[in-house]
Amino acid sequence: MKDFLTNNPWVLRLLYSLIAVAAGVFLYWLFSHLLVKRLEKSNRKFFKGKKSDTYIKLFRSLNRYLFFIIVFLAVLRINGVDIGAMVTGVGVVGIILGFAIQDALKDIIKGVDIMADSYFHVGDVIRTGEYTGRVIAIGIKTTRLQDVYEGNVVSISNRNIEKVEVLSHLILIDVPLPYEMNSADAARLLTHVVEELKKLDKVEKAAYRGVTDFAPSSINYRVEVYCPPVDKVPVRRDALTCILACLEAADVHIPYQQIDVHQKL
Repeated sequence: MKDFLTNNPWVLRLLYSLIAVAAGVFLYWLFSHLLVKRLEKSNRKFFKGKKSDTYIKLFRSLNRYLFFIIVFLAVLRINGVDIGAMVTGVGVVGIILGFAIQDALKDIIKGVDIMADSYFHVGDVIRTGEYTGRVIAIGIKTTRLQDVYEGNVVSISNRNIEKVEVLSHLILIDVPLPYEMNSADAARLLTHVVEELKKLDKVEKAAYRGVTDFAPSSINYRVEVYCPPVDKVPVRRDALTCILACLEAADVHIPYQQIDVHQKL
């Protein structure tokens, strides 16, 4: 065996490289596990609720990159690569690499900015550009959303996140009723509608808020519905169906614009 290793030094280097990789994976898992436990037990306000989930995922992402670099350098050293010379050479090729990785650097800087200013957290439902979804991960390069309409997972480069809206629990619905219906009857009907809305799945609460507009063919009355932001699409659909059923049960027809055509003979 000794003669085999002497004649085939690459086998020993391969063995040491595998040991270094295995040790790096184990240390990464151990460090991440201890970090998560520490953050979960912390009573500081900084690490409560959504912020805790956000920072845990970010630290895991940073640890993954850190341990990858350490293990990579260790494997190079085991295989006889002069790391000192390589680090010195970084200054020479730095400008070239700078142009190649400038987008990645923008992503990292923007990711740090998002975290520092608390733009949003893991679990929030946000709208940015053409995407609306629940934040499932914030990394140093990308942010991942689960689309609220189709359930698709979307990865967005952090540098492309500019304007962000964090969606609230509120859904506003304007119910058009005919001018012929007096306000007292409308209030009684919509109070009943609100009670029916409260029975819907995922609805946290509902309320009637009165008149919002005198439209050309109707008086618009506002109803507020509250639900988890991630459930807004199905809850709004169910709420509209419920309102329509209540109006039909009360024999109230939704008004619409009509055009009278007069023909001159």
